[in-house]
Amino acid sequence: MAAVKDTSSSDTPRNPRSKTTLVILGVVAAALFAGLCALGTWQVHRLAWKRDLISQVNQRAHAPTTPAPDKSEWRGLTFNNAEYRHVSATGTYQYDRQTLVQAATELGSGYWVMTPLQLASGGTVLVNRGFVLPAWRKSQADTPQPPAEARVTGLLRMGEPGSGFLRNNDPASNLWYSRDLPAIAAARGLTDVAPYFIDADAASSPGRDPAKEPVGGLTVLSFPNNHLVYAITWYALALMIIVGVVIFAREEKRARGKA
Repeated sequence: MAAVKDTSSSDTPRNPRSKTTLVILGVVAAALFAGLCALGTWQVHRLAWKRDLISQVNQRAHAPTTPAPDKSEWRGLTFNNAEYRHVSATGTYQYDRQTLVQAATELGSGYWVMTPLQLASGGTVLVNRGFVLPAWRKSQADTPQPPAEARVTGLLRMGEPGSGFLRNNDPASNLWYSRDLPAIAAARGLTDVAPYFIDADAASSPGRDPAKEPVGGLTVLSFPNNHLVYAITWYALALMIIVGVVIFAREEKRARGKA
């Protein structure tokens, strides 16, 4: 039987694309290249910001303890100038107005114990006395504590809004998922509340069994820093666009030469 010659389209030269098509493809390629480069540059800036943040946090967290900002300083406090300061405060704990905020830690799932501390200098600051398990919550319901004087040391933290990745708080049902200070203050009838709370350290909340007492000193000071990987990824994709354009241009030139 005689062999049949393959006349598939693979042997047929491709016709050159029109100028309009080339302009559209060029604009799309340029836009993709510019966008990928912009994303890579943005990640480079984020990398510098994250490294600076980590350096500032480490300096503040390990600096000598200073008095917590008083009422005259509250208005000027921001995340950038105050977060993670190592501070101390003296006052009276109001245990009957504390709030339990759901939390997950290396010790399990349970609650942060947010207790108002009525400052000796005036005003109130919420103190995260530490982490407890649900068993502690059940036991405390039967053993209310009277107010008690205390001196607290720990890290200053700005309040958490009740949005973003966290579930919305439900004050009416006493369900709390974020440390939203204004919402907690309103629900507990607190006035003159600081715009920050204090994460008590292990010295102020030395508990070891979260089923029996709050365990302090659990503030996480590590921050994910993947910005360099992201920057390399975006720049690599931009480079792939260039390589694709070069290959396309060669094929188009070859097609025009055969036309």
